[in-house]
Amino acid sequence: MIAACFYAFCILSIVLFRWVTPPTTSVQIQRRLQTWSSGKPYHKQYSPVPLSQISLSLQHAVVAAEDTRFYQHHGFDWVEVEKVMEQSSESGHVSRGASTITQQLVKNLFLTTERSFVRKGIEASLVPVMEAVLSKNRILNLYLNAIEWGPGVYGVQAASQHYYQKDASHVGREEAARLAAVIPAPLHRRPAQMGGYSSEILARMSAMGW
Repeated sequence: MIAACFYAFCILSIVLFRWVTPPTTSVQIQRRLQTWSSGKPYHKQYSPVPLSQISLSLQHAVVAAEDTRFYQHHGFDWVEVEKVMEQSSESGHVSRGASTITQQLVKNLFLTTERSFVRKGIEASLVPVMEAVLSKNRILNLYLNAIEWGPGVYGVQAASQHYYQKDASHVGREEAARLAAVIPAPLHRRPAQMGGYSSEILARMSAMGW
């Protein structure tokens, strides 16, 4: 019963997110609870903005870094999954994931960062719904506004102001690549330290015609 109610809540929320910006996310709530239990100070920075107020360089950098086939797949990138499986078979361990932007958005909005088969199962069931209900641009907009970019820093607007003291609409190409490089480990990485990986992201952007 509880599982059915939760799933229904998620479906309704996805429909509402066509027009409404989430006031918070499950990951934000998770971080708040973690700081309460640890006794550490917590200051939340979260200022959602429409896609039109996010520079194209920043949009392109995030897609290039996190999901190069975002505009081609329907929520799951089976091409990337196959590559990861082949690499894992050769090396004997899983060195990286193959989660798409849509999968990551579902996790951020409704689940937590904790890894489990249950979480993956719920995520997998909600991804097709999100892809069917929301446009790619809306998914990207929600993603850019929801994800972490540092302790208490959520979304591109907060990240741009926190690290560069400017709005997301004014972030340049190099700055965008450095911000995108932080996404895989936002609690530990900082843009100023991401010179090597940001260069790789810039190369991907160029290869994609951006």
